[in-house]
Amino acid sequence: MPLTFQLDPPVDGALRDGVLALWADVTNAGGAVGFVPPVTPEDIRPEWVRHLTALSEGRDRLLVGRDEHGAVAATAFIAFNTHRLMRHWVWLHTVMVHPAHQGKGYGRELMAAAEKAVRGFDSIEAIRLGCRGGLGLERFYAACGYREVGRVPGAIRVADGDDRDDILMLLPLG
Repeated sequence: MPLTFQLDPPVDGALRDGVLALWADVTNAGGAVGFVPPVTPEDIRPEWVRHLTALSEGRDRLLVGRDEHGAVAATAFIAFNTHRLMRHWVWLHTVMVHPAHQGKGYGRELMAAAEKAVRGFDSIEAIRLGCRGGLGLERFYAACGYREVGRVPGAIRVADGDDRDDILMLLPLG
């Protein structure tokens, strides 16, 4: 069954708990979403608060995918640029699909929903995202239409002796 997506859902305790649980589960399954396992929802809470601040200030938008039971199963944050020379593109970040739902095409659904949402914004010409090398994520994003436009070798240190490339991907909307 496909996910149901909502841009800018009301932020309440259920959404908070759902996103925090998703974020912890994705991280603990090896997902590259800003943390290194093991983590708990409480470990992630300060980052969620930073995201809430960006949402409340209008710098970010939140896209949530819910499964057939209404549980948070996928998310992506869309960040607007504040630099006057870069306002024509947005960042897509913290892209997550719950491990229990991976392999069902939900990642592609999430990326398509994000693209659709961004196409509804005025004057946005492209979506950029960064991903961690060593996991094959760039192949997934390429299959969704993104192309690699930059790479910084060893820029992400996930552990001593485990440095990964920071890969920049771009989806032109024109």
